[in-house]
Amino acid sequence: MKPHYLSPLFDPRSVAVVGASETPGAVGTTVFANLLDGGYTGKLFPVNLHHEQVQGVAAFKSLARLPMVVDLVIITTPAKTLMDLIEESGRRGIKAAVIMSCDFVGTDKKSQILLEKIMERARHYGLRIIGPTVFGLCRVSAKLMAGNYQGKLKNGSMALVSQSSSITSAILDWAESHDVGFSSVVSLGSAVDVDVGEVLDYLVADPKTQSILLYIEDLHEARTFMSAVRAAARSKPVMALKVGRYNDASAAHGRTHSERLIGRDDVFDAALKRAGVLRLRSINQLFTAAKVLNGTFKTKGRRLAIVTNGIGAGMMAVDRARDLHVQLPELSSATVAWLAKNLPAQASRNNPVDILGDASPERFKLVVEAVLADPNIDGVLVVFTPQAGTDHLRTAEAMIALKKTSDKPLLMAWIGGKKVDASRKLLVKAGCASFSAPEHAVEVFYSLAAWQHNQQLLLQTPAPLGEWEAPDMETAHMVIDKVLADGRSLLDEIESKAILRAFHIPVAMTVRANSADDAVNAAMGMGLPVVLKIDAVDLMHKTDIDGVVLNLNSLIAVASEANKMLSRAHDKLGVDRVRGLTVQPMHGKKHARELMVGVVNDSAFGPVISFGAGGIAVEVFNDLAVSLPPLNDYLAEHLIRRTRIKKMLASFRNQPAVNIEAVKNVLLRVSEMVCELPQIKQLDINPLISDENGVIAVDASIIVAAVDSKAGRYAHMAIHPYPSHLMQLTQLKTGMPMILRPIRPEDADLLIQFVSRLSDETRYNRYMSVLKSLPQSLLARFTHLDYAREMAIAATVQAGQGEQIIGVARYTANPDKDSCEFAVVIDDAWQGKGLGNRLMEALFTAARDMGLSTIEGEVLTSNKTMLAFMKHLGFTIQTHPEDNGLKWVVKEL
Repeated sequence: MKPHYLSPLFDPRSVAVVGASETPGAVGTTVFANLLDGGYTGKLFPVNLHHEQVQGVAAFKSLARLPMVVDLVIITTPAKTLMDLIEESGRRGIKAAVIMSCDFVGTDKKSQILLEKIMERARHYGLRIIGPTVFGLCRVSAKLMAGNYQGKLKNGSMALVSQSSSITSAILDWAESHDVGFSSVVSLGSAVDVDVGEVLDYLVADPKTQSILLYIEDLHEARTFMSAVRAAARSKPVMALKVGRYNDASAAHGRTHSERLIGRDDVFDAALKRAGVLRLRSINQLFTAAKVLNGTFKTKGRRLAIVTNGIGAGMMAVDRARDLHVQLPELSSATVAWLAKNLPAQASRNNPVDILGDASPERFKLVVEAVLADPNIDGVLVVFTPQAGTDHLRTAEAMIALKKTSDKPLLMAWIGGKKVDASRKLLVKAGCASFSAPEHAVEVFYSLAAWQHNQQLLLQTPAPLGEWEAPDMETAHMVIDKVLADGRSLLDEIESKAILRAFHIPVAMTVRANSADDAVNAAMGMGLPVVLKIDAVDLMHKTDIDGVVLNLNSLIAVASEANKMLSRAHDKLGVDRVRGLTVQPMHGKKHARELMVGVVNDSAFGPVISFGAGGIAVEVFNDLAVSLPPLNDYLAEHLIRRTRIKKMLASFRNQPAVNIEAVKNVLLRVSEMVCELPQIKQLDINPLISDENGVIAVDASIIVAAVDSKAGRYAHMAIHPYPSHLMQLTQLKTGMPMILRPIRPEDADLLIQFVSRLSDETRYNRYMSVLKSLPQSLLARFTHLDYAREMAIAATVQAGQGEQIIGVARYTANPDKDSCEFAVVIDDAWQGKGLGNRLMEALFTAARDMGLSTIEGEVLTSNKTMLAFMKHLGFTIQTHPEDNGLKWVVKEL
């Protein structure tokens, strides 16, 4: 496969440092010294106008005078030199740059204008830029120490990606004192070009990186970020510390309840959970979680047991566990019986287990061993306090030995100072999760459990709604188009309910009434009691002007209230805005619960779905959970479960449980709605009445806006839905039925079987390797797609043991977002049956659907059959720019 397009940044074969010097304290001095001291093995060139040598290495006066075109240029000179240097780099053919000008501010208008000009020239030359940043980057595994940091970095398997140079330096200082190593350290600074998402995209396939730490202040490309972080989190732990959690109160001016209630951080939190990322809340959490997730610690649940020789210290852990809703379950009867038999009478036999202050190392070992084996327990925290008769060192040795015998996390909190210092160092050296305070240990266990849960959310890739009745898209588009043509953005209640009805969400019948007499006639037609509402242009919340009256039981009451309501509305809104009234039946459900389903449009992540308690007091109680669409059954249930009202949906007292499947169906339909209708910017269904028989939307509001007609079908989504419109039932030349469809994550086993059946020659022609099976990282990458920038079309048939993949064609969009690189492979037994043509035509269709204009790829020069096939499909065959053993094939779409 072709090297990643960011390889010149992260694995350059040659580097030039513009501004390399010997001036003490200068960025150019530190960076160049770090490159030399780090043992960089590529070509290294200092560029300095005034010196023949820099730190013992021959210097050059400009990039133009270098004896070769370097892969990477590091610029440490003042901001005023940047424009000329980027122009010179581009003309020289340099493809990567790190800007480290220490005088660059970046927040004023003058700096922004400069950056825009720099990026215009960089794009012209195809030059990728990191920064402007004060720190730079270190690719420790490749001995590329191009950082403005005066300390030692240890080689390790964790990557750090940060948007702050100061935080980067602080983390590295902590890491040095705790013997933590890194594969890469990247400080993006202003991130004028390369952003978090692209760096993550590179690290996904990096074998030197086994876990990733993120420090994030803001995101420029949420879709790229989501795609890359989801791919990374499938194969390695990812942790993120996000600052700026609180919104500016002055910005909370939303028109719908949902927009007023949902904060930007709520959305970011939902995005990280959906991506399988562990969200951290402080630098301390980052440090402790990094130690644990970078190891082999895993838990399958939140059930923690505490074993201690000091009940006071144990209760400190208990209190923190209850704060975080970490479960402290009762031990099994077998474990309790064992403890009763083997512990002194004064000891506690349940969770937390107090084994008394004189506990020997042997007592600690036996008890912890028994508790670890308990089926009710997912992890054990050992809290040791130094007391008369205890042996902290031997106890630590016993725990180290025990850790190797169990796959459950074993956390150790050794409380004290000088007395336990030696055993703490021993625990750290042995790679144990050790802490100086029991509360910190509980927090890390909570983080482990949360991470494992988020991994389950990551695996959820909603498939098509399958057997569900298709929505009435024609009606939905007609309603929205009319509203936009009228110059409006807010749909009235009847229009909003028409959209819901088009997506098969049950709605309360609603009839317009221009006058009190019309309202009476409508009430007679539908039967009493009824609800009366004001109908006015651009009125979101009718209750704000006393525009709703419930439970009208007589026609006289309907007429009276209608006249009063119209009079109030005319006074408050003006005659021109008031269209009349609406009448609908009073729901009258005996066991009803009022819910709310909403949608807001986040500036970075696009549509966000909310769920919680409904009614007029929704903003008072603020019982709301949010999730990114698309949803499936698991995600819809998880969204419901995260609210306080979930308990009221179950049976209690004389109230039967609501029909939870009906509630989930509404969430799934709303998810489908926002996927297919990018014009929807906000939506409220409030209240959604739910009982044991089902649900009904009593009121609804929708805000729409026009969208760019050239935008892709799902360009508004942070997580691209499954492109079911690309599925097709067809047949081979032989007449055998075949399905062409985009690959899904659940195809992993089918893909493994497919690759295992390929001959060595076919496998080599496709993967340029004779690997017998795909590595886990590649398997995740090949099946967990971001359909917005990559596509894999699988051809499947029904064989003796079920569905079988017989061919795959895929493309990945290039950074220019105009072209893509493809690959195709056919099962040897199915070659020569016209399958290659069908797959490639389907791939061309998908690429055109995404607005791509060129498809290209590389083919082994020795693969004459594939080259002939490419010529047949209309590809031009060119010399490969980097490898004589390959041909480069290109086709205009």
